[in-house]
Amino acid sequence: MAKMKDFHQRMDFLVLSILMNATGNALTISTNLGSAVWTGSSVNLANWIHVSLGTTLFIYGIVITLVNQLLLGHFDRRRFFSNLLYIVPFSYLVQIMTTAWDWLGVPHLGLSARIILDIVGILTVAAAVSIYQRSNILMHPNDDLSYILRFKYLNGSAILGQWASYTPPIIITIISFIATGQLKAIGFGTILALVAQGAIMNWSDHHVFPSLKHHVDI
Repeated sequence: MAKMKDFHQRMDFLVLSILMNATGNALTISTNLGSAVWTGSSVNLANWIHVSLGTTLFIYGIVITLVNQLLLGHFDRRRFFSNLLYIVPFSYLVQIMTTAWDWLGVPHLGLSARIILDIVGILTVAAAVSIYQRSNILMHPNDDLSYILRFKYLNGSAILGQWASYTPPIIITIISFIATGQLKAIGFGTILALVAQGAIMNWSDHHVFPSLKHHVDI
C-alpha cells in the first residue's frame, strides 16, 4: 500500500514536471534571448534541416535514447521505453507552448522583461528536471543522459553530470551554425543554463518539493 501511494505521488510529480519543462523551454525560445543548451541546439538543428521543432526534438530524443543504452552497457528495456514515452508528449508540447507564448506577445516585450522571463524559463526547466529525475518513472533522454553520467560515472554530481551531457548539443549547435550561418535561441539564457543549471538542479533537489527523494536505479 505504501509503495502504491509512493508511485502515485511520483506520477503526479512527473506530470507536473513535464508541463513545467515544456512551458519553461518554450518561454526561453519565445524570449529569443537564449534557451537551455539542448533546446537551443534543437532550434538550430531544426533551422538547418528544415523540419518542425517538434519533429526535430522527437528525432533528437530517439538518438539520445540509443546513446543512453550504450552508456549503460546493457539493454535496459524499462529505461528505453520510458525515454521514448517521455519525448512523444514533450516534443510537441514545447512547439505548442512556444506558439502560445508568441501569441501572448512575449517576443515583442522590452529587453528587461524578456531577460526576466528568460531567467524564469531557465529556472523552471532546471526545477522540472530535478523533479522528474527524482521521480524516475519517465525521463527525457537528454536529462536521462545527465542522470546516467551523474550516478554511473561522476559520483552523483549534478553539476558535472549536466556539464558532461552538454557535449552533444554544443557540437550540433556549432555544426548547424557552420552549415547555415545563423545562430538561433542561443544567448544569455544559454550561458546561464550552461554555467548554472546543474547547480540550480542541485538546489532544487533539496528545496523544491524536498519530500520527493531520488529513486536511483543505477
